[in-house]
Amino acid sequence: MTKLLLSLHVLAAIIAIGPVTVAASMFPAAVRRAEAAGREGTAVSAVRLLHRICRVYAVVGIAVPIFGFATASSLGVLTDPWLIASIVLTAAAAGILALLVLPGQQAVLARFDGAGGAVERRTTARLAMLTGVFNVLWAVVTVLMIVRPGSTTGV
Repeated sequence: MTKLLLSLHVLAAIIAIGPVTVAASMFPAAVRRAEAAGREGTAVSAVRLLHRICRVYAVVGIAVPIFGFATASSLGVLTDPWLIASIVLTAAAAGILALLVLPGQQAVLARFDGAGGAVERRTTARLAMLTGVFNVLWAVVTVLMIVRPGSTTGV
């Protein structure tokens, strides 16, 4: 059962987190291109698509910690420091995505829908920075999952 849970956890991480990291990273540049193109339909459609990918896969991404907790429980490592650090970093990444990145993207789209003027460069720069932090947190979690400091498994 542990191998199945671990497989599902890794697959969920690849399938759910990968698209969010890529789409969220592409979003600020796509907004700048849409602004430069005068908010032409295709450019704005690309921005909307990237936001939708982020939203949908963020919800799908909930499976990652669910399978992660199940796997950790079956392995008996729920109190290991590397896992606790991973949980904290995962929660931080999820918080950044849910509370800062997705609402920031939504605010940009609201401007595209006529709720304001041009999207400022600092807005896209802030989204790029937040997305970078989100991505770095996931990279650290991935390394912790592989290296598992203090593990006695010999890996």
